[in-house]
Order: sequence, then C-alpha cells, then structure tokens
Amino acid sequence: MKWTSLPLGPIQTNCYLVWDETARKGAVIDPGDEPDRLLEAIRKTGMEPSAVLLTHGHHDHTGAVKALKAAYPRIPVYLHDGDLPYGKDPHAFMPDVEERTASYGEGDVISVGDLSFEVLHTPGHTPGGVTLKLGNILFTGDTLFAGSMGRTDFPGGNEGEIFRSLRRLAELPGDYTVCPGHERTTTLERERKGNHYMRLAAQSGR
Repeated sequence: MKWTSLPLGPIQTNCYLVWDETARKGAVIDPGDEPDRLLEAIRKTGMEPSAVLLTHGHHDHTGAVKALKAAYPRIPVYLHDGDLPYGKDPHAFMPDVEERTASYGEGDVISVGDLSFEVLHTPGHTPGGVTLKLGNILFTGDTLFAGSMGRTDFPGGNEGEIFRSLRRLAELPGDYTVCPGHERTTTLERERKGNHYMRLAAQSGR
C-alpha cells in the first residue's frame, strides 16, 4: 500500500490518494478542490481511481467530485446518509452531496484492489461524518485533528456527538497514524495523551 496527501483549496483541505501497489487500484479520499492539480497527481501515481470516499459532505472536502466523475464516469462516490438532508440548506456548506452514488455507514468495508477500508461512523462535525480505518491508519476527516477537533457550530453539528466520537476513537486498541482533514498527521497515542478535547471526552464519558 502507498498513500500521499494533497492539501487543496483556500483552506488547504487534505485530500488523500491511497493505492494498492500490486493491482494499481486506488481510492481518493476527500477531493476538495483544484481538480486539475488533483487529476495530474492521480496520473503521476499510475493508479486507477476506483472509489471516492468522503468523510463528510462539506464543500471543502467535496469540491472536485464533479471533475473526478467527469474524468472517471464509472467511479463510485461514497457518502454517509446522514449528510444528505443538508444539501438543500445554503448555510450548511454541502452543495455537492447529490453527487454521491453510493452509501456507506458503520461497519461497512469498502474494498479497493487489495485494500479494505472499514467505516466507523463518527458524527458530531456533521451527522454523516465517518472515520476510515485502513490497517494502522485512521482517516479522520474533520472529527479529530492534531491537538484539536472539528467545529460543531455549522448546521448539523453536535458537541455531544463529537465528544462521543472522540471517546470511541480514543478507545480503539493500539496505536494508529491519524490522517486528518486539515493540517499535519499525528498519532492516536499522541492525541490520547495531549489532545485536550480527546482527554476531556475520555475522562467525562460524554
């Protein structure tokens, strides 16, 4: 397995390209913006994009979905059902949710070549927020950041739910590389020890 990240758009949302070196099939996680740059990066990897996996429906994570579908018409676009109702709310920043072609949720496993992404439903930033677990990597979207957590003041956000999601992630056995939706990568153990929000969630049982 190989992966790389591309910070895209005005707020530098992390898009991840993850591919199976043998089958050369790959997933695009959160294609947020700059479609020309993204498509060129995909071509350079030599992978065949076989799935778009969205951690949630906010536009800074979905802005290049249309371009990907135009370039790869058969590619499935996965999004949790929880975010679909917010596509009609102009204040919810989810204009692209109708580009979804496939649903996924808690416990689903999405196979891309020899890679298997396990879906953990981690709402709070949005109702349909998910974390994608692949081996020892967690793609956490805007649920967990290095030293922080996602905002809950947008439509559909819920502080109680994001604390429960953080607690769930903290309770996963072992350590993981954490690939968040913004800024740098971290590790789950580092966040267990040093992330105020994760520690508060774990200690309070919220």
